[in-house]
Amino acid sequence: MRKWVLSGILASEETYLSHLEALLLPMKPLKAAATTSQPVLTSQQIETIFFKVPELYEIHKEFYDGLFPRVQQWSHQQRVGDLFQKLASQLGVYRAFVDNYGVAMEMAEKCCQANAQFAEISENLRARSNKDAKDPTTKNSLETLLYKPVDRVTRSTLVLHDLLKHTPASHPDHPLLQDALRISQNFLSSINEEITPRRQSMTVKKGEHRQLLKDSFMVELVEGARKLRHVFLFTDLLLCTKLKKQSGGKTQQYDCKWYIPLTDLSFQMVDESEAVPNIPLVPDEELDALKIKISQIKNDIQREKRANKGSKATERLKKKLSEQESLLLLMSPSMAFRVHSRNGKSYTFLISSDYERAEWRENIREQQKKCFKSFSLTSVELQMLTNSCVKLQTVHSIPLTINKEDDESPGLYGFLNVIVHSATGFKQSSNLYCTLEVDSFGYFVNKAKTRVYRDTAEPNWNEEFEIELEGSQTLRILCYEKCYNKTKIPKEDGESTDRLMGKGQVQLDPQALQDRDWQRTVIAMNGIEVKLSVKFNSREFSLKRMPSRKQTGVFGVKIAVVTKRERSKVPYIVRQCVEEIERRGMEEVGIYRVSGVATDIQALKAAFDVNNKDVSVMMSEMDVNAIAGTLKLYFRELPEPLFTDEFYPNFAEGIALSDPVAKESCMLNLLLSLPEANLLTFLFLLDHLKRVAEKEAVNKMSLHNLATVFGPTLLRPSEKESKLPANPSQPITMTDSWSLEVMSQVQVLLYFLQLEAIPAPDSKRQSILFSTEV
Repeated sequence: MRKWVLSGILASEETYLSHLEALLLPMKPLKAAATTSQPVLTSQQIETIFFKVPELYEIHKEFYDGLFPRVQQWSHQQRVGDLFQKLASQLGVYRAFVDNYGVAMEMAEKCCQANAQFAEISENLRARSNKDAKDPTTKNSLETLLYKPVDRVTRSTLVLHDLLKHTPASHPDHPLLQDALRISQNFLSSINEEITPRRQSMTVKKGEHRQLLKDSFMVELVEGARKLRHVFLFTDLLLCTKLKKQSGGKTQQYDCKWYIPLTDLSFQMVDESEAVPNIPLVPDEELDALKIKISQIKNDIQREKRANKGSKATERLKKKLSEQESLLLLMSPSMAFRVHSRNGKSYTFLISSDYERAEWRENIREQQKKCFKSFSLTSVELQMLTNSCVKLQTVHSIPLTINKEDDESPGLYGFLNVIVHSATGFKQSSNLYCTLEVDSFGYFVNKAKTRVYRDTAEPNWNEEFEIELEGSQTLRILCYEKCYNKTKIPKEDGESTDRLMGKGQVQLDPQALQDRDWQRTVIAMNGIEVKLSVKFNSREFSLKRMPSRKQTGVFGVKIAVVTKRERSKVPYIVRQCVEEIERRGMEEVGIYRVSGVATDIQALKAAFDVNNKDVSVMMSEMDVNAIAGTLKLYFRELPEPLFTDEFYPNFAEGIALSDPVAKESCMLNLLLSLPEANLLTFLFLLDHLKRVAEKEAVNKMSLHNLATVFGPTLLRPSEKESKLPANPSQPITMTDSWSLEVMSQVQVLLYFLQLEAIPAPDSKRQSILFSTEV
């Protein structure tokens, strides 16, 4: 162990000597030129800038030359204490260097500004690299190299600590090393007392105190690649850093990627999607596959814990989980947040939530009001600032669930119904809408959007949304003014960037939401108040289907009963809704995903239930999203899902088959085994959804999006199925098994949507699908 520590010291000494050599290299020609008629620097300037560097080099060269042969001819009794004691006794040279350091830095900066030749030299100093490096030399600036001896003082005491720890008390070196450590520590404490104020004055300007205002992990887009960054907003600058890989439990370290003084920073004001046309988007399918993987690993971890198996397996799984969650956080955001520097450079972050983007902008703009001067940091100042990030950071780890303590709330799993009622407090009439976001898998996702309420200062949306929660703890609401900018060249939707009027959030408290009743709440956001009602249904409760008491209606009544009564193959309600959506909803953005107005849906439900003859007139006057919502509600309220309780487990097993031929055979056989009314209704709906997806370029609804909306509605396990794991010896937690279940349901529907053709159950199928008198 001693030999190993000493070998490390030798390697470090070698690097340090190469840095000192790099400083000495220009010193000789500069000295020679100083006595000529065209000096680059005067002798006095050279003496100030390179003060004590030759002496430091000599001390460390002598130490290295003494230590090297002793380590080469190693034995347990080898002595090295005398070398360290001598080195410690020469710390006075460091005292002189450190005292002069500030003056040397100022002089170097002045000389660089006054003399272009010296500026060029001081930015391109070459130091020898280690033997394995591809490039035999590395480029350093004068500032960086002059900081090395200051840094060395603190390191030498750490090295002595290590060496002493592995030197037995009986070894002759022990008292010598103890003496060397004592001298070093005394020297260091006296240096620190004097250097601390100097360090502080270097990291701040004109006595102002630089403080950290906000920091978080963000994804930066660098030449088309996504990179994880830790971004720090200080009172006078924005700093983008990369967290260095940690090895051997050392403290964290940051590398500076770039910084912009706040006075030089501006935002991209054109439409974000226009500004960054080439964001590499990850398909939803890939993100879902990652979520499935994460849920499975979480289940495995729970199982390991319950079985009390060796912690090694758990640690291995946790590492795997951390990798997958990091990947999800890196891949999921797609909203651009751009910052520009006055020097012409632009940087793009990708954020998953407009809430965060707005928060960063507000904080930066607020602080910019207090900043008046631009500046640039020397590499030493930058190094010190980056080092300070370790102590100052408020967000210590990437927001992974793996970092949560076991007793922390896992969040809510199930469905949150939200009614956005109205808003007040706007200064003038405008076109207003709201969006809702919830946290899912560690990041926020936009889940719903109200319609635009035109020309009003008191919008009354009264729209209800059902939001799926995946371990969610917070609901956010953002209020926008729709900007129809006629002067801009219209894009596909003819709209420019919308203005964020206010934002607020509410914590989803599992205790308060347990009773499944509507709870009204008011969210205040800088002068604006938005009224909401929320109601939560846990996954288990939402599985319960409430059969209708009356057999006359259509909602909550078995599909076979309805088709028999109507003498039809496909229920009238399904055909009517599909017909109306195909007439005027195929190009509606987010059709089936955007919720309709709750009161409209209830009115349509009541009309269908009493077989109202005027239902088609009602539908023609209603918002098309309410019709889509009514169709979804019909399928959700069936007493038994369309794919039936009996066959559900088989579909879930069939979709998991890896052999494509076996999978197709199994899935088609299962489908054709469904009761006739269920099968024909499903085939009718399937053809309609495929036609919706053909318009994806306009309505933004891909096959995958449609499968996500309809999968959990058409396929649900029966209550007893959902409670029981597939293998009783491997219990699964409700929350994680649910997300796996939902993803499996989406996969089943997606499979049928992607099949080229489904063989007709009988010759009647064509006439059923395309006849008007079904």
